[in-house]
Amino acid sequence: MAPGPPPPPPPPPRDPPPVDVAKGERTEKTSDIIGTLRPTKLLKLSKPNTYVTSLDFDEKGQLLIAACSDDSLQVYSAREGTHVKSILSHKYGCHLARFTHHPQNILYASTKSDHAIRYLSTHDSSYQRYFKGHTASVTDLAPCPRDDTFLSCSTDNTVRLWNLQSQNSQARLNLATPYLAAYDPSATVIAIASASTSSILLYDVRNFDKPPFATFDMRQYDPPGSGGSNIPEWTKLEFSNDGKSLLVTTNHTQGHLLLDAFTGDLKAQLPRPYQPTWGILRSAPSAIPPKTPVGQGDSSFSADGRYVLGGSGADRDIVVWDTQGRVSREGDKKVIRPMCNLPCEKGKGAVVLWNHRYNMLATADTEVIMWLPDEHVGMTPL
Repeated sequence: MAPGPPPPPPPPPRDPPPVDVAKGERTEKTSDIIGTLRPTKLLKLSKPNTYVTSLDFDEKGQLLIAACSDDSLQVYSAREGTHVKSILSHKYGCHLARFTHHPQNILYASTKSDHAIRYLSTHDSSYQRYFKGHTASVTDLAPCPRDDTFLSCSTDNTVRLWNLQSQNSQARLNLATPYLAAYDPSATVIAIASASTSSILLYDVRNFDKPPFATFDMRQYDPPGSGGSNIPEWTKLEFSNDGKSLLVTTNHTQGHLLLDAFTGDLKAQLPRPYQPTWGILRSAPSAIPPKTPVGQGDSSFSADGRYVLGGSGADRDIVVWDTQGRVSREGDKKVIRPMCNLPCEKGKGAVVLWNHRYNMLATADTEVIMWLPDEHVGMTPL
């Protein structure tokens, strides 16, 4: 069956206004503060040797939820920089906690028992619904930015489309290792990354059960030695908020891949300034069994889509790439080097997430760190 016509282009770029944490008002452009972000709150987990495996902000940017390796969910106030409550999930385990459009309601993947996705009210810790169907570990959850649908990926080689109002999946795709998924900001396009085939498939949301309207062949960007049984270690898939770029976060030494979201062409590789050593990065979904604790990727777009913030590869610091910065030729590669360093004396950036409503960054490893602009410091170039 021939692919249908591609969906219409996304609406004009939207730049959600940065908000002052104290006043809830627009204050400064991202470009004015990006190099001055500094850690302001370090929130320790209650148990030693516990890792944060995922982070998510609610759509108002006021709450942050962390899924942890001790089978707990930790809720924080982003406005106050304080811990709000703990929710235990010892029976089912937890990973990939995601806020929905309904205030204080979340989805998360079970890591034990039946591989179900659970819909939970954080207000009273009651389960609203179970979404059962996957027969192996869930590797990604992607809520739709416009409505109550969401995607789930699994090592059972399926991607399922769900609606919060029904316990049954609305549609299913059978694909090879479809471990990551993302909606574009207009919610008209779905991207699915297949690590074993080194490809990214684009689907029209309206024709989810039809063949993809575009396929990006990523084999040319695989690191040396990634052929055969060595599956690329992709850890996250994310559209920029203007819909023009697609970021593939990787564990590779050559760094992350910044793609043109319409053509799949490589805009540039975003290398870390330091080569990561064992234990710095989290296991990719393709690593079975995991070599290190699982995560959800160590990079994130800023709200305006211009910057990428991510782990440096060293123990602590975060670095910033300017996607509109100078692209250099290094052999046959197009590369954007980090523009500055965001120093941090404590805590690794194993999980990194930008707050798209506030000028705020959250990072986590064995603790959660919140970052805010500091008007008393300048940019620290690399």
